[in-house]
Amino acid sequence: MTSTAPVKVRIRGLRKRFSVKGRPIEALDGIDVDVEAGAFLCIVGPSGCGKTTLLRILAGLEEKTAGTIEVARDAAGKDARERPVNAMVFQEQSIFPWMTVRDNVAFGLKARGFSRRDRYAIVEPFIRRANLGGFEDALPHQLSGGMKQRVSITRAFANDPEMLLMDEPFAALDEQTKLILQAELLRIWEESRKTVLYVTHSIDEAIVLADRILVMTARPGRVKDVVDVASVFGRPRRVEAVKESAQYGELFGRVWGALREEVMGAQAAEAVS
Repeated sequence: MTSTAPVKVRIRGLRKRFSVKGRPIEALDGIDVDVEAGAFLCIVGPSGCGKTTLLRILAGLEEKTAGTIEVARDAAGKDARERPVNAMVFQEQSIFPWMTVRDNVAFGLKARGFSRRDRYAIVEPFIRRANLGGFEDALPHQLSGGMKQRVSITRAFANDPEMLLMDEPFAALDEQTKLILQAELLRIWEESRKTVLYVTHSIDEAIVLADRILVMTARPGRVKDVVDVASVFGRPRRVEAVKESAQYGELFGRVWGALREEVMGAQAAEAVS
């Protein structure tokens, strides 16, 4: 399916080299990819292929070694409350244990200079949409693991970034909680149509969530395949309907076919080292 949306992120020749005990490690080797505005791109690949490194470079948490990254900025005022370019959601729970749910969700808005009344007014609808209503004054230790991740995701959406970077946010959760949160993430994303880059080890999760799936090689990470999901499963999308369809199995087979030899190659390299 050909998208008519403008390109939000253009990556060309992206390389990243680390030095480990004086030994150079090539993490990324010539990544080229375009991400359209409002698209949901999932990134899969074997462990150590540079998926998280790619997100961290986009977030400004790592420096690239070579290549270019162009992000088309949305129109926004140039004051202290300007929308952030991106927000990152990590696998680890990253909410503040001493803050209530309401204050955790509003944290980014507070940092941007919104008054207490204004930021609370902004976050209340997000809290309700994330099914956290009634827990606004709860502290993190009073929440389940799934609810804590819901707070992290809601905080990212409430801060209204131009782009969301999500690094396996549901990996540590049980399967039932993961299914519920996938559905909730899709529902919230449908309302905002943020540009999302989402790293996952799960082919299943990538098919459920993505417009396109970027399959990466074993280290050094390169683009091996780009799988178009949107032409098979449109929007809005229901998790159950996707998994019940014959097309789901076909897409799973294509992604796993591209990924299998990379995973096995990475495991063999680890065994040798």
